[in-house]
Amino acid sequence: EVQLVASGGGLVQPGGSLRLSCVASGFTFGNYAMTWVRQAPGKGVEWVSAIDDSGRNTFYADSVKGRFTISRDNAKNTMYLQKHSLKCEKTAITDCETKVEGATITGQGTQGSVSS
Repeated sequence: EVQLVASGGGLVQPGGSLRLSCVASGFTFGNYAMTWVRQAPGKGVEWVSAIDDSGRNTFYADSVKGRFTISRDNAKNTMYLQKHSLKCEKTAITDCETKVEGATITGQGTQGSVSS
């Protein structure tokens, strides 16, 4: 079964840091680009960051550029999102995605909020 499991969310203070993980199974992880997306209550899905299959090329939304770092460890079938300098925001769900054989695979999401 093709599966993505995101984890690492939680409550942090403004300016703090957090690292999210996404563990993949059921497909050859190292052959596919991966993406992080997030959704706040009442809003649409926002693209956050992406990484190619090798991990050499990374891409970021302007809103997170310079504060977030995407990476992957193909030996561990895991992708990461290191978040720094977090800004106040209401609870949002961050999730990982990929496309395998033309089908979009999405994890179950991990919830987090930034508040003092």
